[in-house]
Amino acid sequence: MNFEPLGKLIPDYSRFFTVDEHNERTLELVKKYPETVRITHEGTSRAGDKIPVLEIGSGSRHALLFGCPHPNEPIGAMMLDTLCNLLAREEGLLKELDYTWHIIKIIDVDGTRLNEGWFDKKDSIESYAENFYRPPGYKQVEWTFPVQYKTLNFQSPLPETQLLMDLIETYQPDFMYSLHNSGFGGAYYYISGDSPELYPHLHNIPKKFGVPLSLGEPEIPFFEHLAPAIFKLFSSKELYDHLAKHTDKDPAEILRMGAGSDEYAERICKTYSLVTEVPYFYDSRVEDKTELEITRKESLLANLKRQREYLSLLETILGTAGKFIDTESPFFFPINEVIETGTESLKADENWIQSDEKLNRPATAAEDFDNQNVSAFYRCLYLGMLKRLMKASREKFGSEDKVIRASKEADLAFSNQIKILNENLNYEAIPIKNLVGIQLLTGLYTAKYIQENR
Repeated sequence: MNFEPLGKLIPDYSRFFTVDEHNERTLELVKKYPETVRITHEGTSRAGDKIPVLEIGSGSRHALLFGCPHPNEPIGAMMLDTLCNLLAREEGLLKELDYTWHIIKIIDVDGTRLNEGWFDKKDSIESYAENFYRPPGYKQVEWTFPVQYKTLNFQSPLPETQLLMDLIETYQPDFMYSLHNSGFGGAYYYISGDSPELYPHLHNIPKKFGVPLSLGEPEIPFFEHLAPAIFKLFSSKELYDHLAKHTDKDPAEILRMGAGSDEYAERICKTYSLVTEVPYFYDSRVEDKTELEITRKESLLANLKRQREYLSLLETILGTAGKFIDTESPFFFPINEVIETGTESLKADENWIQSDEKLNRPATAAEDFDNQNVSAFYRCLYLGMLKRLMKASREKFGSEDKVIRASKEADLAFSNQIKILNENLNYEAIPIKNLVGIQLLTGLYTAKYIQENR
């Protein structure tokens, strides 16, 4: 089946829906298509919000799809909004794909609410960064599945993670789609294993929606590269072993988290998993393969130096505030985690960079752009959370001089970083419809591939 025509049926979303709006749309869909769509389970978030699980169709295979495994990544929730409507009303699509679909639009409800401040201001990096929230690994739904490996022993799944575990164990899905997205760059993928029949689709779909492939530095450089912009899904064990090779510190003290959803599902039922990473913002330099005069090693080391300066800045600002920090604020935990684990993590990165002879080749313009500019973009997001932490601390401790000074330092650091980004980026915000289209068509072609090959 050619799924491309479905791209024309995607609504022209002008903004991201809030948690409450998604829940309202879910209930409306169940009411409109009671023979096809039903709510079969209902989980509960840490804060007590309900998490509805939709079931659509009654095929012989099972597919589990969930949005917002990281709460700053709402593109997947919008894709699932589109997919649910298509599956409910397009009978031919439901028959073509012999699946029972289990769908959670937003799995991290609490964290997603903390991002809603930028959902209707999606075209501005500054607005995104000022209203950004992402929890540390040990509070992420995606990275709190149980695992025991050497000194890493994580056995504290979040309630939301436990809901996913129950669904995986109950339905043993043939296909699982964890809906992530990046912030800046191009499109790239993680899949369970080498699947060359899929690669033409994975490479061509972003082009249809005007989004380049990400051809610069991979998210984590030692991931297994299957094809351009396509990587094999990785495990917590691989992260552990990489750290063990490049640092003298116990890797478990740096990781401080559990397994990922795909790692857990593979353990239970050999599920084929997919992640389609698409960005909010892009600059054409993310796909420039021109070779530069500097080596990739030199480019990576220059970025490492900037990362250390950024880590020092975070420590300095928290040091200014002293004891006048709201340690109960959700924004405290990710900032504190970066500070506590960052030094050793950067040491491991440096050891890898210095020891890998393959990095002596010329850097491409895309790789250097990632190291210089995309890294600066992600640092800005944590400076935005630092601003929010200082605001919470001012509200808690009032006119204490230390927290006021720290708050001013955080505001200045954020403003300086935004200025740097505006001076060095020529970015565009990608329409939500296009990002939804990439995730939608990739998911449908992958589901078809699994149906025919596994």
